[in-house]
Amino acid sequence: MKHLKAGQRGGFMGVMFVIIVLALVGVVAAQAAPTYLEYQAIQKAVNRVKEGASVVEVRQIFDKAAQVDDIKSIAGKDLEVVKENDRVVVRFAYNREIHLFGPAWLLLKYSGQSR
Repeated sequence: MKHLKAGQRGGFMGVMFVIIVLALVGVVAAQAAPTYLEYQAIQKAVNRVKEGASVVEVRQIFDKAAQVDDIKSIAGKDLEVVKENDRVVVRFAYNREIHLFGPAWLLLKYSGQSR
């Protein structure tokens, strides 16, 4: 009987450990998800603005789209606008930091370009 209870106690501790790990992963995912959604909005805006006639126009169109889509991580001035094979290509790159606890931070690096 004593042997059976010791085995059950270990199983409970294992389940608690798994629950704690899943909760921590869920908290981090809940903080990282909005940054990914913002990245998708930036990518969508960049694909729309590549039709601009000049670098200034591309940046202005992006800034307007950023206001509508609530993009705060980058602005039109942060875009790299180049011409490749008679086609306008718009590139961007930025970092987002998420404070986890104490001295621990999660650094997310995003980059992309128009298609």
